[in-house]
Amino acid sequence: MTVTQRRGRRIMMTREELDAFLAEQRTCRVATVSADGTPHASTLWFAWDGTSLWLYSITRSKRWADLRTDQRIAVVVDAGEDYGELRGVELAGRVEFVGEAPRVGDPCPELDAIEELFAAKNFGMDQMPHDGRHAWVRLTPETIASWDFRKLTELR
Repeated sequence: MTVTQRRGRRIMMTREELDAFLAEQRTCRVATVSADGTPHASTLWFAWDGTSLWLYSITRSKRWADLRTDQRIAVVVDAGEDYGELRGVELAGRVEFVGEAPRVGDPCPELDAIEELFAAKNFGMDQMPHDGRHAWVRLTPETIASWDFRKLTELR
């Protein structure tokens, strides 16, 4: 993974800050490329395992169709209302499809830990509820850019 920031290094998150931020946030904005080249943006819940961002997408969505054709993706996770509170992370790269699609809960050891994490974080449950409509994509980012404007006040 590569840090792509040249400007703004003073406000970028440390690795520990980035991990903590992604662990606490639930919603991300996902940008994919449609077959005709136009961008498509949507929102999803996600889980971060310290290395990869995991997205549980409806398999009949435009996002899923886009990713089946072109695995390139950019994802933004952000928080804050006032300028001095803004913080976020942009992750970009190519996704991998993991497990059956749609996911019905067939054994898949590669998904055990992430499904436990995702279920606890987003549903408050011990086990992942499978509905036969969603499936997993994993983004192990090629590039990451982050910002935490709260650091601006620390720099004065």
